[in-house]
Amino acid sequence: MPTVFDQLLDRFHFYLAGVDSDLVADAVACIDWHMPFRPLKPHTLDCLRHLDRIAELAPRDAKPLTQFVAEHRDELRWGQTYTASDFGQAFIDNYGWLEVFGTRGHFVNDAIAAGLLILGPGIVYPDHHHIAEEVYIPLTGGTEWRMGEGGFHVRAAGEVVHHASDVSHAMRTGKEPLMALYIWRGGPLAQKSIIGSEGGN
Repeated sequence: MPTVFDQLLDRFHFYLAGVDSDLVADAVACIDWHMPFRPLKPHTLDCLRHLDRIAELAPRDAKPLTQFVAEHRDELRWGQTYTASDFGQAFIDNYGWLEVFGTRGHFVNDAIAAGLLILGPGIVYPDHHHIAEEVYIPLTGGTEWRMGEGGFHVRAAGEVVHHASDVSHAMRTGKEPLMALYIWRGGPLAQKSIIGSEGGN
């Protein structure tokens, strides 16, 4: 019988396989989906209180994934890269990520990391950058995204957002929380992002 983690990986893969994007299709094709399981102790965060609302907001194609994560939230290992000294306590109380696979996720992959990011309502994720190329797919709409020197633009659920290596980017949620699927590749997969916009334009 498949474990919770096998089911999580299957739903994650199924959603990605349905995204109409050459960039995402290329990333998915490079992933060996028969990855070794990494036993991790569950770890919860305050931001998980937003999961029920996220599951309600997600479009039909994302619901199998978002609802599964909401139902099994307490069995998964959620993490944070930052502390309150970086962006303040309100940010920390409304921020977290789940690495499905990568160098520290539930499945072992040393080439690509992927998972889910949560941001609560009314949160600004300030400009930051990192070596790894990043692909985001918001699973909820309404969040504003900025890249380089450009302004903020609302991105719809299912829209693919691509950040090249070392290009700065930021996010700003409105009245609703954000869940976004992310893929990191081509750089250190556990690097703490560098705060500020020095990395690109």
